[in-house]
Amino acid sequence: MEPESKIYVAGHRGLVGAALVRRLKAEGYTRILERTHAELDLTDQVEVRRFFEEERPEYVFLAAAKVGGIRANNTYPADFIRDNLLIQTNVIDAAFANGASKLMFLGSSCIYPRDAVQPIVESALLSGPLEPTNQAYAVAKIAGIVHCQSLRKQHGFDAISVMPTNLYGPGDSFHPKNSHVIPGLMRRLHEAKVQGLAEVEVWGSGRATREFLHVDDLADALVFLMRGYSDAELVNIGSGREMTIAELVGVIAEVVGYTGAIRFGSPDMDGTPRKALDISRISAMGWKPRIEFSRGLAETYRWFLENVSGEGE
Repeated sequence: MEPESKIYVAGHRGLVGAALVRRLKAEGYTRILERTHAELDLTDQVEVRRFFEEERPEYVFLAAAKVGGIRANNTYPADFIRDNLLIQTNVIDAAFANGASKLMFLGSSCIYPRDAVQPIVESALLSGPLEPTNQAYAVAKIAGIVHCQSLRKQHGFDAISVMPTNLYGPGDSFHPKNSHVIPGLMRRLHEAKVQGLAEVEVWGSGRATREFLHVDDLADALVFLMRGYSDAELVNIGSGREMTIAELVGVIAEVVGYTGAIRFGSPDMDGTPRKALDISRISAMGWKPRIEFSRGLAETYRWFLENVSGEGE
C-alpha cells in the first residue's frame, strides 16, 4: 500500500472509519475515497457496484456496519442482521469483481462464542453458542468472515479479517439508549453530575469483565496489518488489559467528576460474563497498543464535552 494508492474507507464517519482516515492522512496517504450514506447507500447493490466500477479502489477497509450496545442489539435484531449482511456482501463482492488488490473486513470480539475459553483465541470462532443478546449481529459478521475466507480459497482474493475488542475514543456514539458501554456510562455520569443526582443506576451487576482499546490504537493496527498481513486466519486486536464493569464505572466517574453513589442492576443485562482477547498473534508480528487507558478516557470525555454535551470545557 503506497502513499499514492487509491484507498476506500467504508464507514469513514464512524468511530473506526474516522480514526482510520486520520491515521492514513497522518502517514501521507493522499488518495482516500470517502462517501457519506447520502452519497452512497451501502445496502444498495446497484449503487455499490457503480461506485466500485467508477472509482476502482486498490485497497478497501470495510469499517461500515450497523452497530450498537446490548440494548440496541437485543431490541432491533432484524435490522442488525439485514443491514450488516447487505453492507458487507455488497462491498466485498464489488471489491473482488473490480480488481481491488486487498480488502480488510472488521469483525468484532462480541461474535465469539458466549462461553469461549478466556482470553479468546482466534480459533474459538464457531466453537460454541453465541451470546443471545447480539446473535443476529454476530451471525452477519461471521458470514462476512467466511465470505472473505471463501473468496481467498476459491479465487485467491487477498481478503483479511480482524477482530477488534471493545473500542472507545473521540467520535463515538453517545446515544442515551443505544450506545456502547463507555460512551453510555460517560454520558449518564456526566448528566448525573450536571443534575446533581445523588445516585446513578447502571445496567447489569457490574461483575462482567471487558477489555477496551482506544480507537486510534486500532487504526494503527489496521494500517499495520493491511501493509504486512495476508492470510485466511483471523487476527485479534486488543489491549491485553481486562477490568470489571464496576471498575470501569469507577474510572469513568473519576474522569467525569461524579461523586455520587452507583447502584448496579440485574445480571440479566450483563451480556457475556467475561470477554478478553488473546493478542499473541498480532503481538508476535511486532504490534502493541500505545495509549494509556485513563489518558484515552480523558481525551474521550473532552471530545464529548466539545461535541455532544454542549457544556464546553
